[in-house]
Amino acid sequence: MELGLVGLGKMGGNMRERLRRAGHTVVGYDRNPDLADVHSLRELVDKLSGPRVVWVMVPAGAATQSTVDELAELLEPGDVVVDGGNSRWTDDEKHAAELAAKGIGFVDCGVSGGVWGLENGYALMYGGSKEDVAKVQPIFDALKPEGDFGSVHAGKVGAGHFAKMVHNGIEYAMMQAYAEGWELLEKVDSVTDVREVFRSWQEGTVIRSWLLDLAVNALDEDEHLDELRGYAQDSGEGRWTVEAAIDNAVPLPAITASLFARFASRQEDSPQMKMIAALRNQFGGHAVEKK
Repeated sequence: MELGLVGLGKMGGNMRERLRRAGHTVVGYDRNPDLADVHSLRELVDKLSGPRVVWVMVPAGAATQSTVDELAELLEPGDVVVDGGNSRWTDDEKHAAELAAKGIGFVDCGVSGGVWGLENGYALMYGGSKEDVAKVQPIFDALKPEGDFGSVHAGKVGAGHFAKMVHNGIEYAMMQAYAEGWELLEKVDSVTDVREVFRSWQEGTVIRSWLLDLAVNALDEDEHLDELRGYAQDSGEGRWTVEAAIDNAVPLPAITASLFARFASRQEDSPQMKMIAALRNQFGGHAVEKK
């Protein structure tokens, strides 16, 4: 089938290539003319036959909103917009309502796979009506990994991005657990080859996973991670997961702690620890370190 693809960065560019390998026609637009097949959204829409499907892979928030707004003026009733970025599920509901007023369908799709997706396929979680999903199904089938699993119609509009958000929250907690275990192993004198301990876990253990495989890859490149700074950003989805947990009164202690650990990684000199040091000195006379 034909697909318009907006946003040809690391994910979008590889998705275009995977779809073309599967025999689909992809017309791509990006603000970088070196990456684009066409030079405007209008030109992209004009090159597609109806009913059109346009997949948006741009940053969440203002960039997605402006793209959806422009497509709403260019597309026709019966066309479908897919948001495959990392939008918040509440934005999906807004976009679906705006497009529905013009007879245009909307599907939200959480995409996981990163730079490995071109060869391995992308895990897909999508939300929307059965009718709109059916129009996109050949694209989902081409992007997903081979086999019976790797994609799901998670529910109504917003369900895809909500599922991807929870996926990313779990990812935060899993990475934090591996990181804490690695630091403890590195700390003790009795363990002399931490990298090989991690490698030994890749087979036969209950904690084996793709994240563990990637950890071993990283340790193969830099055995003690000496070349890295202990600073970790967050994409925003961890925050949204914690906020949704609060709204629904669901306890998420591991995911919440992993998010806060990232915040702590950005502090060169923790203000909280200054207060704790000062209090220990006040009540117990414990020594403090001066700058």
